[in-house]
Amino acid sequence: MQQTSSDRHEYPAHWEADVVLRDGGTARVRPITVDDADRLVSFYEQVSDESKYYRFFAPYPRLSAKDVHRFTHHDFVDRVGLAATVGGEFIATVRYDRISADGRSASAPADEAEVAFLVQDAHQGRGVASALLEHIAAVARERGIRRFAAEVLPANNKMIKVFTDAGYTQKRSFEDGVVRLEFDLEPTDRSLAVQRAREQRAEARSVRRLLVPGSVAVVGVGRTPGGVGRSVLDNIRDAGFTGDLYAVNKAFPEGQKELDGVPAHRSVRDIEGPVDLAVVAVPVEHVAQVVTECGEHGVQGLVVVTAGYAESGPEGRERQRELVRHARTYGMRIIGPNAFGVINTAADVRLNASLAPEMPRPGRIGLFAQSGAIGIALLSRLHRRGGGVTGVTGVSTFVSSGNRADVSGNDVLQYWYDDPDTDVALMYLESIGNPRKFTRLARRTAAAKPLVVVQGAGSAPQGHAVRATRLPHATVSALLRQAGVIRVETITELVDTGLLLARQPLPGGARVAILGNSESLGLLTYDACLSEGLRPTPPVDLTTAATAADFHRALSGALADDSCDAVVVTAIPAVGEGPAEDAALAEALRSAAETVPGKPVLVVHVELGGLAAALSAATSTAPRAVSRREDSPRSEDRPPSAAQASEGVGLIPAYPAAERAVRALAEAVKYAQWRRESVDPGRVPEYEDIDEKGAAGLIGGLLARGQGLTLGVDETCELLGRYGVDVHRALPAPTPEAAAEAARTLGYPVALKATAPHLRHRADLGGVRLDLADEDQLRRAYAELGELFGRPEELRPVVQRMAPRGVDTVVRAVIDPAAGAVLSFGLAGAASQLLGDTAHRLIPVTDREAGSLIRSIRTAPLLFGWRGSTPVDTPALEELLLRVSRLVDDHPEVVAVTLEPVVVAAHGLSVLGASVRLAPPPVRDDLGPRTLPVY
Repeated sequence: MQQTSSDRHEYPAHWEADVVLRDGGTARVRPITVDDADRLVSFYEQVSDESKYYRFFAPYPRLSAKDVHRFTHHDFVDRVGLAATVGGEFIATVRYDRISADGRSASAPADEAEVAFLVQDAHQGRGVASALLEHIAAVARERGIRRFAAEVLPANNKMIKVFTDAGYTQKRSFEDGVVRLEFDLEPTDRSLAVQRAREQRAEARSVRRLLVPGSVAVVGVGRTPGGVGRSVLDNIRDAGFTGDLYAVNKAFPEGQKELDGVPAHRSVRDIEGPVDLAVVAVPVEHVAQVVTECGEHGVQGLVVVTAGYAESGPEGRERQRELVRHARTYGMRIIGPNAFGVINTAADVRLNASLAPEMPRPGRIGLFAQSGAIGIALLSRLHRRGGGVTGVTGVSTFVSSGNRADVSGNDVLQYWYDDPDTDVALMYLESIGNPRKFTRLARRTAAAKPLVVVQGAGSAPQGHAVRATRLPHATVSALLRQAGVIRVETITELVDTGLLLARQPLPGGARVAILGNSESLGLLTYDACLSEGLRPTPPVDLTTAATAADFHRALSGALADDSCDAVVVTAIPAVGEGPAEDAALAEALRSAAETVPGKPVLVVHVELGGLAAALSAATSTAPRAVSRREDSPRSEDRPPSAAQASEGVGLIPAYPAAERAVRALAEAVKYAQWRRESVDPGRVPEYEDIDEKGAAGLIGGLLARGQGLTLGVDETCELLGRYGVDVHRALPAPTPEAAAEAARTLGYPVALKATAPHLRHRADLGGVRLDLADEDQLRRAYAELGELFGRPEELRPVVQRMAPRGVDTVVRAVIDPAAGAVLSFGLAGAASQLLGDTAHRLIPVTDREAGSLIRSIRTAPLLFGWRGSTPVDTPALEELLLRVSRLVDDHPEVVAVTLEPVVVAAHGLSVLGASVRLAPPPVRDDLGPRTLPVY
């Protein structure tokens, strides 16, 4: 859309967005233009007289031509109007007008605006006004407006609540019968918390509409057995779906009322009752018509199993994008296209809207897979009782997203977060489209329930125009682990770890007891524990003559030992043993485990299919109860009650190899440690000497020169200095005389360095001379460098005052397009670079994270007195990291900072080199209003 008048600003297309509303439906938010006059009039006619009165403070039955002109003509700077639309029609509007201090119309630099809303009565209570407030506030901030004012009638409680619940800093007054609200638009911790809580509820509800439908229509059901649509219909029916089921095919003969006992219709429009979910399995050229029919009938969501979209090439990619736009027009969300389907095993749902011929066993594990093939493999592994990891721990919900054009892993995480039927989340991700949001959601989810992730090769699903990360795969994985994600490498490890976490409590530490009837298998388990960083005690060999009673006694004793956090039981078969002996041993282990229910028990078995099955047999497949909404992870660390213990602790996971069992246990140990530490993540400290406003002014002035620039030495030092980071000056020395003059200015002793790109930060190549005590030494060093490396213009020599000796380190911060702001730390030098020995943390960094960042590199012992060396001043280093983190977090225009080298001495540190790059900040980021991705 374009404004037609020549004095209008360009139409701000980046303000357009799809949003999820409180009930899980979607709406489109976009600027109002001159082309919307008819839509505005139609919208206003559908608003009740009461709502009109609340908006205009008087009876206002219709809009005049002057009103319509005013409400559709905007300059997108001082006057802005946004509309929420469904099906192309307005359901709500919001506008702001910039005003001066005396309340009159104004232009910049006035930074206050009056805001007003109008929501169609049929859509009130859906959270439309709250979503519009987020978007109009973001627009206002972009246009330099810092404060909103709103006048509301006292009886208009709904609108007053929209403002007061938003979380902004407010002032409230009452005058002439009108409530006046004023609030700053700067995001606060509370406003962000409110926004994200609303985001979670809305997105969780949108997924719930897909997974817990009251009625399902399968569109594209063949008249004869076979085919995708008929298979999905049969699977839904055979699973015992508790809602209403319909078969739809436009090729059904007139008058056909049912198909294999399922009501049959030629179109979704012909179904008399509501349809919550439609599974679309028609040829790709007919999908658009089906979407229209579903939207007009009020269908809430779609699972599109039809292929022929982005995976088929450029035409399919555009077809896929149009599919999403089309569905969102009607407020529907999509799983797919090219999806395998969805499953919900809850007794009151029993939905198998997928191509899986069998319904998985009910259980407590949630599964998400972008790949249908991987989804099948995961379901199969969890379903099998023999071979590999065995057991009957089942699935709560399963989503295979196919091309992931709309509903993504982030949406499913929002649903699982407070789903009472899911205790463990397993995800296979071929890519992470929005790592910044995923990390935020994962951190919150992992504080309540385990999240285990396998990440594939890293290619985005077909048709996705996602921002590519510049970070190495290993770095992204490390950042995910810091958010509490249990990151594993294979789907075998995914299932191994998931089964342990679903069946057993979290370990209290890394101390592992090993017992069994095979000395060799015990030693293998012991070595595997050492390899995984666990602390095993010497294995207890019960000998091959051990009976079930011997195992019971030994396991009970190990669990009762306060120096033990977990137990691995190893078992090999004895000659002549059969199912009865397997059942007896399983019962002995289960009964022993019940004596101390707060410690995990694992079994490593060799060719004992009967034992594995017996261990998994239980009256309930649920794990011990977990608090549905844990505000503090500590509740998970407490031992379960007797009722909780009897409910699920009898499910002891069995593994066919020691390495697999121990690797799963090691992941549980690390996750439990993260849970304990996440209770107190630390704080972002305040420093009184930081000049945030001065830095902002400096950055604004520098950016006025251009779109992006690397700062000069003086500008870099000034900006860093405003955040308390002092950089040692390095003076250019193009001639020996200039070098001598620089040394006299700085004072001896000095260092002479070559700063040419091929020599910079490479002391190992000989381009640095240190501790030059006088001018003679300086001139000799200058001559030596010239003889070795060439003329001064090739060397670019500089002179710098000597810093106290210490350990050379590197501090970097960068804004990654996908992951966001990342702080990195490592030791300087080629060895660290070659080994990739660099640690990373997401910004803003807390004081605890700064300490762990320093200690997480492999070469950290060099900082703490390795082999008798003097320990360096790590508190000063931590403070430097925190100051750099604050700089980048406070000013998103700072897109890169490098401090190299930072010499950390026994007392204090010296920053000897620094560079800073600036760029205009992104228009929208993760702090902006809620939006659905656009692919």
